[in-house]
Amino acid sequence: MENTMDFSSIIADELHLALRHVANVVRLLGEGATIPFIARYRKEMTGSMNEENVAAVQKRLEQLTELQKRKESVIESIREQEKLTPELEQKILNAKTMQEVEDLYLPYKPKRRTRAAIAREKGLEPLAAQIMAQNTDVVERLASRYVNAQKGVNTVEEALQGAMDIMAEWISENINGRNRIRKIFHTKGNISSTVVKGKEEEGKTYQQYFDFSEPIAKAPSHRLLALFRAEEEGVVKLKIKVDNDLALNALDQIFLKSDNASSALVQDAITDSWKRLLEPSIETEIRNIYKEKADETAIQVFAENLKQLLLAPPMGQKRVLAIDPGFRTGCKVVILSETGALLHNETIYPHPPKSDVVGAMRKIKSLVDAYKVQVIAIGNGTAGRETEDFIRYIKFDRDLTAVMVSESGASVYSASKVARDEFPDYDITVRGAVSIGRRLMDPLAELVKIDPKSIGVGQYQHDVDQKKLGESLDQTVMSCVNAVGVELNTASQQLLSYVSGVGPTLASNIISYREEQGGFKSRRQLKEVPRLGDKAFEQCAGFLRIHDGDNPLDQSAVHPESYHIVEKMAKTLNVNIKDLISNKELIAKINPKDFVEQDFGLETVNDILKELEKPGRDPRQSFEAFEFDKDIRSLEDLKSGMTLNGIVTNITAFGAFVDIGVHQDGLVHISQMADHYIKDPNEVVRLNQRVRVKVLDVDVDRKRISLSMRD
Repeated sequence: MENTMDFSSIIADELHLALRHVANVVRLLGEGATIPFIARYRKEMTGSMNEENVAAVQKRLEQLTELQKRKESVIESIREQEKLTPELEQKILNAKTMQEVEDLYLPYKPKRRTRAAIAREKGLEPLAAQIMAQNTDVVERLASRYVNAQKGVNTVEEALQGAMDIMAEWISENINGRNRIRKIFHTKGNISSTVVKGKEEEGKTYQQYFDFSEPIAKAPSHRLLALFRAEEEGVVKLKIKVDNDLALNALDQIFLKSDNASSALVQDAITDSWKRLLEPSIETEIRNIYKEKADETAIQVFAENLKQLLLAPPMGQKRVLAIDPGFRTGCKVVILSETGALLHNETIYPHPPKSDVVGAMRKIKSLVDAYKVQVIAIGNGTAGRETEDFIRYIKFDRDLTAVMVSESGASVYSASKVARDEFPDYDITVRGAVSIGRRLMDPLAELVKIDPKSIGVGQYQHDVDQKKLGESLDQTVMSCVNAVGVELNTASQQLLSYVSGVGPTLASNIISYREEQGGFKSRRQLKEVPRLGDKAFEQCAGFLRIHDGDNPLDQSAVHPESYHIVEKMAKTLNVNIKDLISNKELIAKINPKDFVEQDFGLETVNDILKELEKPGRDPRQSFEAFEFDKDIRSLEDLKSGMTLNGIVTNITAFGAFVDIGVHQDGLVHISQMADHYIKDPNEVVRLNQRVRVKVLDVDVDRKRISLSMRD
C-alpha cells in the first residue's frame, strides 16, 4: 500500500513543488499544524510556500488518502468474493483516480438482481461468451444446447435473450467503452431544459430556461447551478445527451470484431446496453462531475468575497453612535465605547408615520455631545438613505463622519445565541444596532460572530455542497483572522476560536482564565490555560497580541520560539528590546545573516526584522468614508446614461453587484466591467470597493438595474 511519502511525491509532481518541501508540509499537517502557522512560521521547511500552496497540498493529501481507503475497501470486497487476482489487485493499486477504481470494481460491485444476473443463474454465461467471441454463424444451434426447462430456459429465443442481457452488462462495465462514452459526453454533450407543464407562471424566474440548450462543456458554473436549482424546484426537466449514432459507432468500434450472425447479436446487445445501462449511468456521472465543478467555482467565489469582506478597512477604535434605521418602528440608536461596549441605547422617530424630526435631532445632538461621539454608523437597509439625509442635515458643533454600513447578516447575529449571551437584557433591535456600529470599527471582529453563509456574498450558496462550502469558508475566516492577528485581552470567544490551534473549547477556556486573572500580561501565561498544551501554544502564540504587556515582543507577530534571536540583536547593538522596536535606524544596522541558526533561516530572520519595524502591523487598508449621490433615492430616480457613485456588494462568476443607494443593487455584467475581455470579475474589482458606474437600463417592475464600468 502507498504511504504518505508516496503521496508527497505525487503531490510535488502535480503541483510543481519541491518534494522535500511538500514532504515537510505533509509531516507538519500530520503533527497537527495549521495552514496559517505553516505558511507564517515554517518558511525554511516549506520553501516559503504561501497559504494557497499549503492548502493545495492539504486538499490533495486528503483526496489521495480517501482514494487509498477506497482502494483498500474495494480490494477487500473482491477478496471476500474470492475473485481477486494478483493482476486485478495491481490494477486497483495503480489506479490514479476514484473513477478508475470504481470502473475496476463495477463488475464485482454487489447489485440488485439484474437481468444479466438472472440469465447467469440460468447457466447462460458460457453462451454469452461464445457469441461475444463472434466466431460462429450458427447462433441458434449454439443456443439450442442451453434450452433447459428446469433452469427456466424454455426456447432458443429465451436463451439468446439471456445471453444478450449478459453481453449488455459486460459492455456497460467495460472500462474502454465507458471512457470512450465519457469523452463523447465531455466534448459533444448538450445540457437541455424544458419547462414542466403548468409551471410556467410559478417558475417565471427561470423563464430563460423553459426551452434551453447548450454544450455542457461551455456552460458556466452559475448557469449550471441555476439549471439544477430550477430542476430541484420542479420548474424544468433537465437532460444531458449526446448523439445516439455517435455513441453507438464508438461502441461498435470497440466490441464488433466480425460480420456474422453472432456479430449481429452483439450489435443488438450494444444498442440495448447503450440505451438501458450506459447512457443513464454516464449521464448521471457527467451530471455529478459538472455539478461538482460548478460547486467548486461557486465556493471559490464565495470564499474570495468573504475574504475581501472580512479584510475590509476598519475605522478603528472610535466612540461610535450607531443607528439601525426604520420607519414605523423608529430608528434604534446605540452609543458604543472605543472598545465596542454598549454605553446607551434609545429609539428616535424622525420618519413617517411619527415624523418627530425636531425631537430626533435634539436627541442625536445631545447624545453626540454627552458621549463625545467621533463617528456615526448608519445601517444601509430600510430607511437607510433617509436616515443618512436626516443625520447630514443636523448642524453639529464639530466635524463628524457619517458612514453607511452594510447590514448583511446583522439580523442573523441579533437573533443568535451569541448575541443573546452578550446582551441578555436587550432586544433584537438593540443588538442589531450594536452589530452595525461594531462592524464599522472592526469588520473582521464582528463578522466572525455570524455564520459566513448568512452574510450574503456568494452565488447559489444553498445549492452547493454544504460540507465543502463550510470547510472552505472556515478556512477563509481562519486565514483572515490570523493574517490580522488577535488582541488576546479584548477578543471575543468567536474571534479567538479561529486563531490557529485554538478552536471553540480552548477559546472558552481562554475567556474564563482572562476573567479570573484580570487579563494576560504575557503570552507565556497561555500555558496556564486549562488544556492549552505545548502544541496549541506553538500554533497560536504568534497570532495573539498583548499590548502593554510584560514583554514588548508580545504585541508583535514575532513567535515566542524566536524571541532569543531578537534578544541577541538587541545585545549586539547594546540596547534593550523596547528601544529596538520601531527604530528603523537601529534595525538597519542589523545584518540578517549574522542571526541565522539551524532552525531559523534567513526567511525567518528577515520576517522578524520587518515585524520589528512595524510590530503587529495590520494588513488591511486604511478606512475611507463613502457617500452616495445625494439626488438618487429610488429606482424611479434612475435614468439611462447617469454616472453614479457605487460600492461593490457582491462578486459572482458573471459580474459584480453594486449598491448605488436605491435599496436595490445593480448588476455590472462581466462584459461591462472593462474595455477589454476579462475572465474573472476579481481581476477588476474587490468587495466594498468604491466605483463609478453608468446606468444602462432600469426595469422598475422587475427591480433590475443594468450598470457599466466601461469608459
